[in-house]
Amino acid sequence: MSTAITQTNFSFPGQKNLYVGKVRDVYNISDDYLLMVVTDRISAFDVVLPKGIPYKGQVLNQIAAWFLDLAKEIVPTWNIASPDPNVTIGYRCEPYPVEMIVRGYLTGSSWRTYKAGAREICGIRLPDGMKEHQKFDKPLITPTTKAEQGMHDEDISAEEIIRRGLVPEDEYRKLEDYAMKLFFKGTEIASEQGLILVDTKYEFGKRNGEIYLIDEIHTPDSSRYFYSDGYQERFDAGMPQRQLSKEFVREWLMENGFQGRQGETVPEMTPAFVEQVSERYIELYERITGKSFVRADTSDPVQRIRNNVIDFLNELK
Repeated sequence: MSTAITQTNFSFPGQKNLYVGKVRDVYNISDDYLLMVVTDRISAFDVVLPKGIPYKGQVLNQIAAWFLDLAKEIVPTWNIASPDPNVTIGYRCEPYPVEMIVRGYLTGSSWRTYKAGAREICGIRLPDGMKEHQKFDKPLITPTTKAEQGMHDEDISAEEIIRRGLVPEDEYRKLEDYAMKLFFKGTEIASEQGLILVDTKYEFGKRNGEIYLIDEIHTPDSSRYFYSDGYQERFDAGMPQRQLSKEFVREWLMENGFQGRQGETVPEMTPAFVEQVSERYIELYERITGKSFVRADTSDPVQRIRNNVIDFLNELK
């Protein structure tokens, strides 16, 4: 039986502290490196759900590592190596306090906002008469502030970011340029695999005065994909799109009366549902990379991670 990794609490050589995020446990190693353990926790509506999804962490980590290596031709990236299927180690950077969201289509939260009557997202005006899943004439960058744990990210305009001094204007324009180039690269790779990169987020930081791409990219936790085949026919007919993303989890939660609001209870995650989510994540890995997914040994994943990481840290000295 597969064992989901829902928490870690390691003591690695040189460890300074541990930050536990919604999905990732991030270990500070000697203030020089970050060791990111991607767990099998799953979150939606900024709430960590009660059950882990086997292999989800491995999928996220390996997709992100693959794309981060490809991104090095566009922007310096934080990652150095992945010593374990669920682990990436890289340079410690000072993160910018905003996330760069790039949207190619009117869908998800942007559609819900539009459907409710809004015609402006992050200072960008949208025309009347748009339909759900409609492609924008050109991708939009709709930044959000990075919220504290347990809080919701908030949309913010580029002008407000600069006015409030969150990011210097010259650096913010570089972030926009990097984000758009990364989105076009991700779009190209997805297209080769019969997918559409619908929207995604990028996070950046600074190290020694240089901008670095940090965190994950182009994973199903940070991105939404449609299948190319049938997109136009479904759009013309007003039908839902076939998609590979975490949106189907959000939709399942909403159908069962949960949107993360106070007083709401997370519906029961049955073993069948957990397995379905796991298979969807594995499917995305295979579709986007074109590789077969090799399931890691999950008989004792925490011990496996500990051994692999300590071996790597000993080599890093």
